[in-house]
Amino acid sequence: MKAGENYAGTKISVIGAGVSGVGLALLARRLGARVFVSEERAIKEPSVTDLLRSHGIAWEEGGHSDSLFDSDLVLVGSGVSPRAKPVLEAMRRGITVRGELDFVAPFIRGKIAGVTGSNGKSTTTALTGYMLQKMGYSAEVAGNIGKPLAGLAFKPRDYVVVELSSFQLHWNTIFSCDVAMVTNLAPDHIDWHGSYEEYIAAKAKILQTGTPERSAIVQESELGLLLGERNPGFKLFAFSWGPLSGAKENMIIADDAARIVALVEDGGETRTLFSFDEVPMIGRHNIENAAFAAGAVHLLTGCGAAEGDLFKGFKGLPHRCEFVATVDGVDYVDDSKGTNVAASATALASLSRPKVVILGGQGKGEDYAPLAEAVKREALAAVVLGSEREKIVKALRDAGYPSVHEVASMEEAVALSARLAPRGGLVLLSPACTSWDMYSDYKQRGLHFRRIVQALKDEEAP
Repeated sequence: MKAGENYAGTKISVIGAGVSGVGLALLARRLGARVFVSEERAIKEPSVTDLLRSHGIAWEEGGHSDSLFDSDLVLVGSGVSPRAKPVLEAMRRGITVRGELDFVAPFIRGKIAGVTGSNGKSTTTALTGYMLQKMGYSAEVAGNIGKPLAGLAFKPRDYVVVELSSFQLHWNTIFSCDVAMVTNLAPDHIDWHGSYEEYIAAKAKILQTGTPERSAIVQESELGLLLGERNPGFKLFAFSWGPLSGAKENMIIADDAARIVALVEDGGETRTLFSFDEVPMIGRHNIENAAFAAGAVHLLTGCGAAEGDLFKGFKGLPHRCEFVATVDGVDYVDDSKGTNVAASATALASLSRPKVVILGGQGKGEDYAPLAEAVKREALAAVVLGSEREKIVKALRDAGYPSVHEVASMEEAVALSARLAPRGGLVLLSPACTSWDMYSDYKQRGLHFRRIVQALKDEEAP
């Protein structure tokens, strides 16, 4: 069965009733298929089952029965592992298994900007879409950022900006981007992929379906990891920090001294994309996110962010190095979305003032030694909580870091951090872990942190 063929009467099963799984089921039903959804866990949202029922879609929850395999095609939601038992069983039975991107790709109408990477992809995706909309284009943001890509099928748009996870890309064979971006690479989701090498291989698939008229932006230092010795077959722009005078063709360069980001094209023609002062988000890493977004917009439209003040009004995304409040001369920053070691290390390095960092949560099987070195370089003190507390504390102490403090709750963490942080400094919540040991998701964790900080702020008020 080929992607994009006529599905009328085809029996399609969808594994997973999450956002992407339900989106796939609705699209398959729209295409005339007989659809069945199988969810391993209980479906807690009545709105989901009501939606499936209203479209004549059958489902099961709390496990996978043989009904799942009474199908011509099995589609997998974005978080379903290739090693999941129902996937392996479907393959054993000779049923075609297809990922979200391959199924949806033939039905997207509009040029595609695709964003993946270990960190910064949500901000880069949102900012790219924001700038395109501000220029007057019909542009929509979808994918791993929260809106299912399947929901955009058949909708005419000038541009579709898609955040792509490594889970989605693992299955990709045909989904192609007019501009593809890989913001950065660092160990993440090792528990899902099995190894860092497999994780990189999944990310690299965003570059393997390009055609000669398409473009991509990647970190210059990661070209080898993503491509090896392979010629990508399309125009590839490398991002780097350094003096503009040292830039080569097909580069996007962030010049600290000049405080600008510029794009150098074929023949050495240079275009300033924006100045650092135009970026409405805190942290050096957000200069990189803005560079990728502005570079993509230029490659798609020929316009730089400085032309029309395209950053103005962009607020950034919640829980991503987001300023919360100043209390007693100390700034509090919510980076609850920092759910891996690389994200937290980046946040620490990007915020230059004296700081106390709050770490810990549920781990992903990462090595905390690099986190310990980042904390040792950048933080006055570390306050640690959550199920990974012992592992993180051990890594910090093994690194010879002296100011380690263990707590049992976020309330304790904020209260202690407030005592440890100097006036003019900051308290950074950047856990380097998921939230699932104590919270339903990183948003709930960030909101809890913000409520506690706001209570401190209210106490300070006269």
